Amino acid sequence: MSDELNPAVPDSATAEGPETESDEPIKQRKNGLYPGVSDELAENMKSGWADTELRDLEPVEQAGHTARRRAALSARFPGERLVIPAGNLKTRSNDTEYAFRASVEYTYLTGDQTEDGVLVLEPTADGHQETIYLLPRSDRENGEFWLSGQGELWVGRRHSLTESEALYGIPAADVRELAEQLREATGPVRVVRGHDAGIEAALTDKVTAERDEELRVFLSEARLVKDEFEVGELQKAVDSTVRGFEDVVKVLDKAEATSERYIEGTFFLRARVEGNDVGYGTIAAAGPHACTLHWVRNDGPVRSGDLLLLDAGVETHTLYTADVTRTLPVSGTYSEIQKKIYDAVYEAQEAGIAAVRPGAKYRDFHDAAQRVLAEKLVEWGLAEGPVERVLELGLQRRWTLHGTGHMLGLDVHDCAAARVETYVDGTLEPGMVLTVEPGLYFQADDLTVPQEYRGIGVRIEDDILVTEDGNRNLSAGLPRRSDDVEAWMAALKG
Repeated sequence: MSDELNPAVPDSATAEGPETESDEPIKQRKNGLYPGVSDELAENMKSGWADTELRDLEPVEQAGHTARRRAALSARFPGERLVIPAGNLKTRSNDTEYAFRASVEYTYLTGDQTEDGVLVLEPTADGHQETIYLLPRSDRENGEFWLSGQGELWVGRRHSLTESEALYGIPAADVRELAEQLREATGPVRVVRGHDAGIEAALTDKVTAERDEELRVFLSEARLVKDEFEVGELQKAVDSTVRGFEDVVKVLDKAEATSERYIEGTFFLRARVEGNDVGYGTIAAAGPHACTLHWVRNDGPVRSGDLLLLDAGVETHTLYTADVTRTLPVSGTYSEIQKKIYDAVYEAQEAGIAAVRPGAKYRDFHDAAQRVLAEKLVEWGLAEGPVERVLELGLQRRWTLHGTGHMLGLDVHDCAAARVETYVDGTLEPGMVLTVEPGLYFQADDLTVPQEYRGIGVRIEDDILVTEDGNRNLSAGLPRRSDDVEAWMAALKG
């Protein structure tokens, strides 16, 4: 990475550097090698550049869907100004930033993913006027395009406002003017909080936490039922994830020679080649690490004879993520006790998936899976029955630990701000996509179970679409039955 970020300051500019249209000085690196920019170089950099404006652009694939979503939002909050920011870059260390990921609310409503973007719905007599506020292309006249750390020559070309209008079907304006406009705004306003401190500061005397939360909740609940575009993107994510799991199985010998990091890196390669990223931190948990639910350190050994719990998902370029887990024998064959535990989890998952259908209570699939696991724990003598007592007191949770699933979409735990009565206490509808992921985890230091159980963790997770007549397993491309898993691994290795 070049160490000459913000390399120079024109002699004719202020000591801090030339000012942009927003009157913010371009900062000079303290230890940059160039002391300044001559007037001649500054003038030279203004001209001699070809016209690169993109014309005849087609709207993004989801443009029709995002328009319908904005219409529903407008109808829900008539007469109110609605402000939905994408968010800003976050510093990782010094002058490097984390990869940007736009807020799900902004992406859901626009299809855009660029930092600093803000969607504003201004109330009108018959609805709202929509505007997407964005950073325009880098300014070549004042040198911002090559002197600013976020200039075009440093981080790449941005779309012009005209291009953005064509792509997203929304009138576009310069976001650098928005904060002042919002400070002067009158009338009721709501903003999605937590993404853009500058925008929130401009609205600080116009909004309330309660009203803003109502906006956030509405946008979360709007995502409970997926449209055909979203289902297609989730299927793409799952299909790439299936290939990522296949990649891992093919290199398990290399993982044994190194660590869980090899597994994480192998899956990440597939995610970056076919998608935007991983949808969440990959869990590559071998041996007793499988009993740590969110094991993302991935720095442990991978040993033949142990199980590998791989929980991973590819995120598509439109930010929809898969979430799939398989628990694989590193050697390719389950031991007797591993198979016993695995088959119990498989049986529980089968019961859970069978309970996913329109009209069913959301909790039904969880209850069905937990009942099977409780029955197994009583049968094995690990929990004192009867089963009804175990379930009533939640005693099985010592070994099952977590809920059996969650909604899936733009977030791996999608729709998290939805009201309890519409989510956990709600009813399943066609178009909902959720995970079904029971597990059993016997900690290495759990003295309440026989030694042979200790250090074994098993989870099986699939992504399930609620259909008109039942459900469809989007991740059916990965085998689940223990004998099928062994045959699949043997074929891939052979």
